[in-house]
Amino acid sequence: MSGGQARETGEIFGPRMTLFADVLSVGVCTALASLPVVTLPAALSTACAVLRGAREDRPATAGRYLTALRRRLRPGDLAAGTLALTGVLLLWADLALARAGLPGGPLFAVVAAALGGYAAVVGLRACGRPESLTDWRAAVAGAARDSVRDAGGSGLVLLALAAAVMCAWMLLPLAFLAPGPLAMALTAVDVRMPTRGRATCDA
Repeated sequence: MSGGQARETGEIFGPRMTLFADVLSVGVCTALASLPVVTLPAALSTACAVLRGAREDRPATAGRYLTALRRRLRPGDLAAGTLALTGVLLLWADLALARAGLPGGPLFAVVAAALGGYAAVVGLRACGRPESLTDWRAAVAGAARDSVRDAGGSGLVLLALAAAVMCAWMLLPLAFLAPGPLAMALTAVDVRMPTRGRATCDA
């Protein structure tokens, strides 16, 4: 991300502090846009696209986010959200069955948790890819490949998700800010890929 410009004389906050404030404002917009749940992938993908634009010195503002989001929420975006919600509900049901005392329940719970964690990494990394703006299938396919060949990045994604969940759990109002830093982390993980660093988006 850019932001290495020197602070001008008399300027209280430098570009990095401005970017931090923009990340938080984009996070609030993302949280509000995600309230219907099925809009969460599109909302997070749009946040990543807007924050990626900061590398080209395009402002990562809430206004730009809302403008980009208005071009989203197509049937494909809503289908992606419905699929993600279905996956979460299935994982919750599987873990509930495992806790019910079924034979092999502990092993089944471990396998289900591992598959759920991998699916979460793929889904989040897909949101961080520019392809998610127009083609979710391509974004998911690329994210699945990256999740395997870039284990370090996948670990960072899990840590970012855990940090966001922990912040929301400790203080509920932080749930409206957490999507911003999470989107920033997803974007940074994608940009650090050697073949991804030069990718751009039009959001």
